[in-house]
Amino acid sequence: MDDTQDWTAAPGAAERARSVLAAAWSCAVTADGVREEYVGAHTVTEDGAVRLAVPDDSGLFGAVLCAPRQEPSALLEFADVAPVPVRHRIRARLFLSGWFAPSEGTLLFRPTRVVLRRSAGAVVVDLDEFTAARPDPLAGAESRLLTHLADAHPDAVERLTRLVRPDSLHAATRVAPLAVDRHGLTLRIERTRAHGDVRLPFHTPADDVTQLTERLHALLAQAGAGCPRALQRQRADGDG
Repeated sequence: MDDTQDWTAAPGAAERARSVLAAAWSCAVTADGVREEYVGAHTVTEDGAVRLAVPDDSGLFGAVLCAPRQEPSALLEFADVAPVPVRHRIRARLFLSGWFAPSEGTLLFRPTRVVLRRSAGAVVVDLDEFTAARPDPLAGAESRLLTHLADAHPDAVERLTRLVRPDSLHAATRVAPLAVDRHGLTLRIERTRAHGDVRLPFHTPADDVTQLTERLHALLAQAGAGCPRALQRQRADGDG
């Protein structure tokens, strides 16, 4: 079997940051000593600025109006949460530092520093790359796609474990789809006391849901039919 999970084709940091920003439904904002949480209140401009609709009586809106030059420094935080319930569900956090200004009845935030924090560590994203990047084309549909895969096709998820090295499946108790982007599918392999992630790359990137379906069918064909590799036995054996 080819060690397909060793090929790490994946979005770059700037694209990943823009994808987190595009898919996030909520954000936390800290500005001038005020911290507020907003749900469904932000949109993102083409160049990565964040437009935030807040109530007129919001402490944040007041901080913007009263600040010198009406541009208080601020920190925005977005959490990238796996749509399928898994252990340690937050896949990444995105931190944007920058400035707010009133704009068309909303607050417009322009970042001056972008930090993407994942399990492997934090990376400072080049601002020009962040501005020029576009979200992964599947970012908006990822939650629906992964939830459907986990709920409606658990047999397909288990079949995909045939593409995973046996040592990566040692003592596995559960496998779930953790993430998908145009470059590949990531599986979360849970054990009783630990977990790990394995990436299954597509042979070519998928630019829409139709192409994603084709790429997943190709992975399933590669995995072949039959039971997943020793997973049922390992579930019985536990971590031993």
